Amino acid sequence: MAVAGLLLAERRDSELGVWLAKPVASLAFIWLAYASGATQSSYGWLILVALVLCLAGDLLLIPRNRPAVFRAGVVAFLLGHLAYAAGFITQPLAWSGLAIGAALLTLVVLVVLRWLGPSLPADMVWPVRAYLVVIAVMSVLACGVTAAGGPPEVALGALAFTASDVSVARDRFLRHEFLNRAWGLPLYYAAQLLLASTPALV
Repeated sequence: MAVAGLLLAERRDSELGVWLAKPVASLAFIWLAYASGATQSSYGWLILVALVLCLAGDLLLIPRNRPAVFRAGVVAFLLGHLAYAAGFITQPLAWSGLAIGAALLTLVVLVVLRWLGPSLPADMVWPVRAYLVVIAVMSVLACGVTAAGGPPEVALGALAFTASDVSVARDRFLRHEFLNRAWGLPLYYAAQLLLASTPALV
């Protein structure tokens, strides 16, 4: 319901509506992690930390035309991805999953960098590159967890999170339009809910 309200606010270009709906939507995935036993294991705690950092990133991305705040949001998400990666490392990893994930994510990173390159402001080139590398590593580790017999929600959530970031990049650097958020936001929140559920599944 909160995501539906968020999409309505985005469609109407209401920053107040976004401020009302987005925190509720993001708090929901933190609640799910807690309800899934995140505080009962080291893996769960790392997932919970990642989700809290993503909540901070969500809030920092709300203000418009404030590059410094946007960069802070990117840093929060970057740290969130690192926390996810740390959580995945605590689980068994399969080399086959890591190899397939590495091949897939390397291709994705190269395509996205080529696509975004001409549109990136000079001060965002290296932060975006670093972000892409970190999220790729996180997703590769998630593939390794699932391939080793871990829950499919780990890989599905990480890959969906990666895909949803494409909508954010397109909206910020290529073309600001509702279409980006119409598919990117539901995918992002679905990804976070999948990952938030995993402490109960590993």
